[in-house]
Amino acid sequence: MQRTIRTFSVDDTIEFKHNVLSWAQQFETALWLDSNNYKQQYSSFDGALAADDFTSIKTDYYNAFEKLKEYQTITKDYIFGYITYDVKNDVEKLSSKNFDGLNFADLYFFQPKKLVFIKGKSVEFHYLKMVDDEIESDFEEIRQSKNPTIQQSKRDIKIKLRIHKDQYHKKINKVIEHIYRGDIYEANFCQEFYAENSTINPVEVYKHLNKISEPPFASFLKIDNQYALCASPERYLKKEGTKIITQPIKGTAKRLVSKIDDAQIATNLMRDEKERAENVMIVDLVRNDLSKTAKIGSVKVEELCKVYSFKQVHQLISTVVSEVEENTHPIDILQSTFPMGSMTGAPKLSAMKIIEHLEETKRGLYSGTIGYFTPENDFDFNVIIRSILYNETDKYISFSVGGAITAKSVVEKEYEECLLKAKAMRIVLQNN
Repeated sequence: MQRTIRTFSVDDTIEFKHNVLSWAQQFETALWLDSNNYKQQYSSFDGALAADDFTSIKTDYYNAFEKLKEYQTITKDYIFGYITYDVKNDVEKLSSKNFDGLNFADLYFFQPKKLVFIKGKSVEFHYLKMVDDEIESDFEEIRQSKNPTIQQSKRDIKIKLRIHKDQYHKKINKVIEHIYRGDIYEANFCQEFYAENSTINPVEVYKHLNKISEPPFASFLKIDNQYALCASPERYLKKEGTKIITQPIKGTAKRLVSKIDDAQIATNLMRDEKERAENVMIVDLVRNDLSKTAKIGSVKVEELCKVYSFKQVHQLISTVVSEVEENTHPIDILQSTFPMGSMTGAPKLSAMKIIEHLEETKRGLYSGTIGYFTPENDFDFNVIIRSILYNETDKYISFSVGGAITAKSVVEKEYEECLLKAKAMRIVLQNN
């Protein structure tokens, strides 16, 4: 579908980003993506806003990828949205029967009437013809809007754990039993933190979360009264022409105040046998996933277990790439790798069955993916971690964290890693 493209320049990109996010709240549907200027090798833009849906698809997991393929093929335009973890049930004969307090649809994508890309000091407006007469006025409105300073008072939000510490220990020991039995050799076990009868200002909470994290795959999703406030450091999958890129994260260490100590802990992480083993197992899994659609011999590991540092944590990240034939359908590439190995374990099917049985909460949007397709059949998707999910109607707030369990896992250390990953979300929700 034809879009009118107009380009403007702005002096203060950070202010414009704040303004465009606030401006987008007038629409029932909006998705904001922010790279936070992180030095990311495969970055396409600094920020993007998709708002005001012209067409959309909303479905449960049944035949979800087939429905998405039809929608994406017919639309031939930018579409933005998400795929929940539970679309695994469309890929394999699995089910999701755990508790769900958020009630997001399993899959949702929309074709935005209004699309804004920020690239350096350049701002591109890509509007459908029906609204292209609003480009000038919208730009002025965003540029001149006063971004309100929100008072960040301490909130009285009572955060509860779905799985308590002694229960967590028992469940992790069950996972380790499965590993020793040979059922799996790694599983990503997740637990939910939640608050009931609670309200937040989603924009305020997202801005605070993003500020203390500044990750390369941040996103703010609004669909009516449901929100995802995402500070993800992880890319799931990207397609650039015939090149496919995946960047799984496995291996975590906390940041330290002293520069010398911080550098040392990063070095220790890179050398840690257990953390490297976690990462290498998932690299093997994603190499196998990519090979399903790759040209023979094209799957390569560009980086193995490289330390990337973020405001809250150091992470081990690997980069695996492949080449596909030009006529390979983008949805087939997604479907053949979904869900991402970093959030399941290996072998993938066995791990998914075990974690479904042991976890207490339906994952839903958590450990699913947010992203977009371009008219040229390219795409880019993150992994929904380090994220706060909010159902405004039901006044239910949720965030989940997980860790990779291997034969070398020490249960107490795994629990401490979960608390470390939960720290940023807890801080912004309680505003301590």
